[in-house]
Amino acid sequence: MQNAKLQTEFSFLETRGKKRTKFSSPFKIQNLKRKYPKFIYQNYFYKISGENLEIFFDFKIEPDFSFKPKITIKNVGLLRIDLNKLKNLVFHLGLIEMISYWKATCSPTIEIKAGYLNKKQIRWWQDLIMKGMGQFFFENKIPFQKPKFLIGRASTESDGEEENKVLFAFPKSAKGILVPVGGGKDSAVTLELLSDFSKKKAEIRCFSLNPTDAAKKMMKLAGCKKPVVAERKIDKLLLELNRKGFLNGHTPFSAYLAFLTTLVASLFGQKYIALSNEKSSNEGNVKYLGRTINHQWSKSFEFEEKFRKYSEKYLTEAVEYFSFLRPLYEIQIAEIFSRYPKYFPVFLSCNEAYKTASGTKKPAKKWCGKCSKCLFVFMVLYPFLKKKEILKIFGKNLFQDKKLLPLLQQLIGERGFKPFECVGTRSECRKALKLGLKKAKKTGEVPYLLTKIK
Repeated sequence: MQNAKLQTEFSFLETRGKKRTKFSSPFKIQNLKRKYPKFIYQNYFYKISGENLEIFFDFKIEPDFSFKPKITIKNVGLLRIDLNKLKNLVFHLGLIEMISYWKATCSPTIEIKAGYLNKKQIRWWQDLIMKGMGQFFFENKIPFQKPKFLIGRASTESDGEEENKVLFAFPKSAKGILVPVGGGKDSAVTLELLSDFSKKKAEIRCFSLNPTDAAKKMMKLAGCKKPVVAERKIDKLLLELNRKGFLNGHTPFSAYLAFLTTLVASLFGQKYIALSNEKSSNEGNVKYLGRTINHQWSKSFEFEEKFRKYSEKYLTEAVEYFSFLRPLYEIQIAEIFSRYPKYFPVFLSCNEAYKTASGTKKPAKKWCGKCSKCLFVFMVLYPFLKKKEILKIFGKNLFQDKKLLPLLQQLIGERGFKPFECVGTRSECRKALKLGLKKAKKTGEVPYLLTKIK
């Protein structure tokens, strides 16, 4: 849909004079960069199919691979925005989508043919890649610390559009709140706390991407009427490359949601996007090559501020993106969540529950009881729930599992580094354990892990 004359290039410089590092992938990063020199964001396409908006992206890794991922936004009905504005929002969704495909080879050049970016935008995207992909760089031992590791080159022309600046507004009556729902405790708290406000001031509209059973049940319990649903389909070739050992790892998913929800809010006339990202997400996990690596960087306040400014200038002034739970820590959210028992049987925060090992297995769709996320959620809920309630949720007392002691020590900062999961800060984990111990002592039954608190 976009004029292909304009090109923007992101070039990765080779690091020289450094001792080679052993990489976790069987494919060496230097070999990949030589064999696959260029990643191209070729184009994007969209169409209305029935009541749905279908979006396709065209990515290429020269010389061998082509990808055509798809996302469908359901029941959009009549489009509410000018097609030129829609083009820009779809183009930007492709920019964040492409990172998932580029990471397979870390091609030294990323070439954007699908649209225009000015120099300020390029620097913004450089920053997002460097910080949002920190965990990926760490786990694959990629030396990204050079000041000129990522260089951007931009076309000096804009094809008649002034720096992609898009300013358009809904009618003054637009005041709805779009709430992304993933099925965890945080989005349930946002929905409940906003409910009284919405009755008086603005309508809440739920949104879910590839909704899980937990998300569907949660939206129903919250009384969400006509939730907006989107389906994202990963190109099967990427899954095949993952299975063959090409580079793989964490990408900034919350940044993806930022661009997607801005598009969705624009289509459905919602003024606000109320995320459920908390204060705890600001804490990093580990230092690598002189920089702090934060698994939750795209959930942090730093990213939120950067995205708000970028969106206002280059996407839309009509939509306000913010996190409703930003002032709260995870343990505070857990305490609030404990007041809403209707969600106990349905919420699910364990990421292991949804993993498919690049399409080789079916997701378990239940608490695994073995990962750091399960242990963390158990830890922060334990002080506030009755014993029978928490056992019913997890199926067992995780504090009695001796095998979880190393994970507990990581969570509280006594071993290694904080796990790469959406968990609370080290200090609030220690606070949760102290509250849990105090509660357990009153019952005269102190489980194993709580006896290990120093």
